[in-house]
Amino acid sequence: MILRIRSRDGTDRITVPDSASATVADLQRLIESHLTVPVPLQRLSLDPALLLPNPSAAVPLLADPATPLASLRLANGAFVYLAYPPDARSARPPPPKALSVAGSFGKKMTMDDLIARQIRVTRQENALCAAASFDRDAANAFQLYVAESLAFAVKRAGFLYGRVDAETKEVFVDFIYEPPQQGSEDVVHLMRDPEEEARVDTIAEGLGMRRVGLVFTQAVGRKASETGEYTMSNREVVQAAQLQAEGGIPEWVTAIVKLEVGDDGTGDVHFEAFQMSEICVKLFKDGVLETEVQDADDPRLSKMRKEVVAGGKDTMEVDNDFFLVPVKISDHQGPLSVGFPIENRGSPLGISALRSHLERMKHLTFVRRISDFHLLLKLATFLDVKADMPTIAACVKTQSRVPEGYQFLIESFASQG
Repeated sequence: MILRIRSRDGTDRITVPDSASATVADLQRLIESHLTVPVPLQRLSLDPALLLPNPSAAVPLLADPATPLASLRLANGAFVYLAYPPDARSARPPPPKALSVAGSFGKKMTMDDLIARQIRVTRQENALCAAASFDRDAANAFQLYVAESLAFAVKRAGFLYGRVDAETKEVFVDFIYEPPQQGSEDVVHLMRDPEEEARVDTIAEGLGMRRVGLVFTQAVGRKASETGEYTMSNREVVQAAQLQAEGGIPEWVTAIVKLEVGDDGTGDVHFEAFQMSEICVKLFKDGVLETEVQDADDPRLSKMRKEVVAGGKDTMEVDNDFFLVPVKISDHQGPLSVGFPIENRGSPLGISALRSHLERMKHLTFVRRISDFHLLLKLATFLDVKADMPTIAACVKTQSRVPEGYQFLIESFASQG
């Protein structure tokens, strides 16, 4: 039986010779032999929450070495999650005190000088975002479209908008804006429209929100890696690092939506949240991270434009998992509704969509009828973005009465559709 051992350093495969009689202790010894993590430093679990920066004490551990693996009902290819102290896998010989550097003046360089010139890629233990909570309706509308209309055959992406709690550093995602895009199994090209994004940002500001992250899906037919499983591909790492650098807030979140198919053929949709590590974003900003990914490249590894030190070794390639910092994920009921057709999902939305929506929601107050980001974005195409939309968005934020002039204008415009 082959088990996939996922740690904060990546995913490794281990073959258990006699799975019928093997125990947790046997698995620990295999991990020590193949991954060089001493048995006393290993913490094993079947719960991925073990790899969170601050895992709950309630995470069940495989603490009894005598437990048979057969009793855990582990299928071939199943994940076992492994946690251990930082640098537990590194065993480097002590360096010399000084090195002579060739040159006409015989200049000497100390080890401290060399270390100062090295780029070290290490795991970031703690995220700068304490947790990410998603509005249930917004998350559901996004994943339903990908599941039912796209069948997870191609990638889809969106920008997350919401609020950041200044004290707790929690991010609350209240709506998802989907820019114009074209997706394939391995790549989603965002064909960004600066004018539309400016309208989105204006509406968000009026709602007391801002852009807080990125969400993308993974296609079921994405490129496999011969070197093992991976959470994010090299293309995804580049895109996520670029957008986090652009995002400009420490709490920026990247969410992944994927379909996991079980042994019985049924599929479950899963949301996972991460931050790209600070060193990953720095490598992108400094031009060290290679942004041109070739089809022949291993998707599990990110290429560098010059050598870095990762896992105690000089390398030009880094396992993508080194750059991922898991973020705890939850959900909430946000202040907005999700009933209006969502932008950039095919044919442009006509005015008839606005009329149908207002008619369908006529049993509600007018402010509740328009408390939908996607509807507000449609209104912003015929109202003055800077003069009108902040006022309307502010009414939605406070659920206060919309000025009669705006209500009349919107209803009149809708009636023309």
